[in-house]
Amino acid sequence: MKRVLVGLLALGLGLGLAQQAPLKIGVVVSATGPAASLGIPERNTLVLLEEQVNRRGGVAGRPVQFVIIDDASDTTQAVRATRRLVQEDQALAIIGTTTTPASLGMIDVVAEAGVPKISLAANLEIVFPVDEKRRWVFKTPQTEQQMSQPIVRDMAASGVKTAAYIGFNDAYGEGWARAFEAAAREAGIQVVASERFARTDTSVAGQILRILSRNPDAVLIGGSGTAPVLPQRTLRERGYRGLIYQTHGVANPDFLRVGGDVVVGTRLPAGPVLVFDQLPPDFPNRQVATSYVQQYESRFGIGSYSTFGGHAYDAWAILRPALERALRREQTTNLAAFRRVLRDELEATRSVVGTHGIFNMSPTDHLGLRFNEAAVMVEIVKTPAGKLDWKLLRTFR
Repeated sequence: MKRVLVGLLALGLGLGLAQQAPLKIGVVVSATGPAASLGIPERNTLVLLEEQVNRRGGVAGRPVQFVIIDDASDTTQAVRATRRLVQEDQALAIIGTTTTPASLGMIDVVAEAGVPKISLAANLEIVFPVDEKRRWVFKTPQTEQQMSQPIVRDMAASGVKTAAYIGFNDAYGEGWARAFEAAAREAGIQVVASERFARTDTSVAGQILRILSRNPDAVLIGGSGTAPVLPQRTLRERGYRGLIYQTHGVANPDFLRVGGDVVVGTRLPAGPVLVFDQLPPDFPNRQVATSYVQQYESRFGIGSYSTFGGHAYDAWAILRPALERALRREQTTNLAAFRRVLRDELEATRSVVGTHGIFNMSPTDHLGLRFNEAAVMVEIVKTPAGKLDWKLLRTFR
């Protein structure tokens, strides 16, 4: 009888939740196109979170609905999707998108409508400076300025005196070029060549030949997804034997799959979640990172997690408590007012432990991550079983 009563109670709670108007959160991710290896784990993570949240009673007793749109790794489609989510779906907030150029393109839309947005892309300019437009924008991935530090420190420790750079010919690649050159200059490392390539290029032979003519001790490739395999493969095919570095934009299983033996020995900075099981026991977000990976792999398969899904997880870790606080202050029926209150509560985020670090926002910092907690240095290695994997080289705490 007790079991029957419990079952009826659970059913009643479920019906009650279903009868409540959902809290709509708009999501734009790159689930197809060149950035798909980043956007798919972001989408999967939010699908998983929606199921978990609603199974446990929603937020403040209301169900959550993630309205997810694929922008196909295209800025125009990302902007169009954002307008739809803001105007037609009347989303309370926006999460997305995956890539830097598209995330930058979305800023005008959310600022004009007064809708808070949490970006899943890396570029510092997405949130800095916090002006009249960017006051509506927050983000979870580490910036190129933060992630240049581990690279340059590792280069210096390895005796690198000269380095070359080749990166995307868009905002992501340009942001990395500026950040890396500044960090390298401060460390006394000379950048002797700086080249660009498109995400969809099939050859970078000319750029690599120019880099090789300068004989650098190390090369940094500033790209994301699987596209950065191309310049690395070309470097190796042309006989380059120096150190090769990538950015945190390649920290996903598809990069290992596409790169194969060519990427063995690659060094890169990454969020701690990438090597969650190798972190020191007292690392501040090891427990959260481990829990996320276990949840993700139980649904999508062993070895399927990546740092990019972690960025989506962290976006919700920030947004959920902000929603709860905002719901105590304002009704969602007054949409414009609620969005303003929610923006203020996101900016008030303090001590939120995510998969990538601890978030402490402020009126001048809409990322809120500290470099020493949010970055580790890793190397791609081949295990005795012949599998490619990530190996923790050092932390910076």
